[in-house]
Amino acid sequence: MSVPLLAVEQLVKRFGAIKATDRVDLDINAGEIHALIGPNGAGKTTLINQIVGELQPDSGRICFDGQPITDLPIHRRTALGMGRTFQITNIFNNFKVIENVSLAVQALAGHSFRFWKNVSRRPDLKEAALHILEQVGLAGQAEKIASELAYGDQRKVGIAMAMAGDPRLLLMDEPMAGMGPEATVEMVELLRNLKGGHTLLLIEHDVDVVFSLADRISVLVYGKIMATGTPAQIRGHAGVMDAYLGEA
Repeated sequence: MSVPLLAVEQLVKRFGAIKATDRVDLDINAGEIHALIGPNGAGKTTLINQIVGELQPDSGRICFDGQPITDLPIHRRTALGMGRTFQITNIFNNFKVIENVSLAVQALAGHSFRFWKNVSRRPDLKEAALHILEQVGLAGQAEKIASELAYGDQRKVGIAMAMAGDPRLLLMDEPMAGMGPEATVEMVELLRNLKGGHTLLLIEHDVDVVFSLADRISVLVYGKIMATGTPAQIRGHAGVMDAYLGEA
């Protein structure tokens, strides 16, 4: 059997008496879109924060491509091939779109971060940034100020910045948050297109999006993985229906 790209084993994180993650096991296979769903407060973002290194688990193990990374800092995990987007748009609003992505390319490549004057003079950075913007459908808006973009396009800029290091695994925290129907359709299509070159782990509350996109789904309830399976298997899981899907 092939080794999962990401393997989480018996991960525990406590906040006082509360177990935000309670002996979580989770495998993400290379090339798949894996969705993590569950009610508010289930521990989804806490789990992602442990995977990327923002939180240290109390116990358990995380491996990336067979390599233990539980104790590695964020920048080391990024260097191995992890990228992350956030629930709240996290871009430089007063910079041009291409400057935002060029900064991410510069930082993740380990170049000097004196970006206030260097980025516009670095054609290699701009070329790399433009290539990424083409992948997310924003090449035609590269010279716009980021704050002038529609909200859905600002979210795409955030994804482009996460792609700057050409990550093998993209972890996305509610990529559809705050979007209207048209922007949601565009984002779904973008994520489908990204699947060819990236493995995606996404937290998403829009169950219609999840069932249309995901190869596999894991359901987190009260810090525990209740079930993992294909969309059809999760739809037919009685416990999931009672705990989450019936309500959603």
